[in-house]
Amino acid sequence: MRRRVVLALASIVCLTVPVAAQRFFDTGPAHEPVTHMTPYDGRFIFARLKYTTAPGGFYYRGLPAWAHGYPRAENNLMRILSEVSDVKTHLDASNVLALDDPELMKYPVSYMTEAGYWTMTDKEAAGLRAYFAKGGFVIFDDFRDNFGNDGWANFEKQMRRVIPNVKFFDLQPTHPIFHSFFEINTFSIIPQKYDAGPPILRAVYENNDPTKRMIAMINFSTDVSDFWEFSGTGMSIVAEDNEAYKLGVNYIVYGLTH
Repeated sequence: MRRRVVLALASIVCLTVPVAAQRFFDTGPAHEPVTHMTPYDGRFIFARLKYTTAPGGFYYRGLPAWAHGYPRAENNLMRILSEVSDVKTHLDASNVLALDDPELMKYPVSYMTEAGYWTMTDKEAAGLRAYFAKGGFVIFDDFRDNFGNDGWANFEKQMRRVIPNVKFFDLQPTHPIFHSFFEINTFSIIPQKYDAGPPILRAVYENNDPTKRMIAMINFSTDVSDFWEFSGTGMSIVAEDNEAYKLGVNYIVYGLTH
């Protein structure tokens, strides 16, 4: 049964998004997307983290780096999560929250894109530290060491402001997060669109102890959410979209159950 579900993942989205789309790269004036806050009602809401974008991060449609893919990527992922699991989701709503927003504590799982352009205030660093301590789990996706940006160096710099002694652990396919819903036994299935080399998947753990709770899942040198954003548009093959969705579903299920 699960095999049939996997084969159908991208087709679910095909029924709900336009057949064609174009990815625009624009270095023109930056603009903030219009966001709406959906009140918490017990259903799972995708929480995207907002931050001040460093110079260079407005290359995609003139959007700040935190908004790349918003809201299509998460809306598509929520449709998939709703169809294949018992998680009750908001299908066409997601919330955007600053790192120091007290409302963030209502969301056990959150997501940040383009952390290579991530900057924050001391208050925001303290807010994220409190979120981790409260039990929050963050998925970091879509950043790299190319396009003129030292993505990992910036990410590590910001994380050390949150957790000064933070350690990063390379993950293997045997980790439970890759088996929390779908069985992912090799990273070779992770689709790559424009990143060179294999993706690097890392984690941060509570108290830097891998036997304790994972507090951050890190997709480095890959852009998993790009396949969520453009699935159903013909810009990637269905098999690649399926694998990206499997990762997203696993991350959320793991974050909700650990």
